[in-house]
Amino acid sequence: MKRVFIDWEKCQGCKNCVLYCMVEKHQNASCLLELKLTDKKTESRNAVTLKSKEQQPVPLICRHCHEPECVNNCISGAMTKDDRSVVNHAADKCVACYMCVMSCPYGVLKPSADENVKVLKCDRCADGKEELPACVRGCVTGALYMEEVDKVT
Repeated sequence: MKRVFIDWEKCQGCKNCVLYCMVEKHQNASCLLELKLTDKKTESRNAVTLKSKEQQPVPLICRHCHEPECVNNCISGAMTKDDRSVVNHAADKCVACYMCVMSCPYGVLKPSADENVKVLKCDRCADGKEELPACVRGCVTGALYMEEVDKVT
């Protein structure tokens, strides 16, 4: 099983990971130049924030936890974990209670501006077109990388 890891010290705060995610998830854009940033469907499933004291940029991505609190606290069954250890969100089952958002220990789940989606959740680019998720492909510094693990924590 492969997992995305973060080397915070390598992050430069360029937000390429965010932009690559936006392109990957936007149905009408095949490159950054085609993104319409005012479109509600153009939202990233990840973010880059700053550590408060050091002002060091830190990428925030879904960890697809071994024991995901978002799945444990989802009252509608919209949050599930599949056999690849990927935590998924089914918009058609979501009741927008945002228990998953409140229970995520990493603060990466967020309400969507697009009413049809309800919660924005990384699916690790599950469509299988690429070997690496878009955020990892877009990370020019190597702050995001994939590695084989025995158990996802």
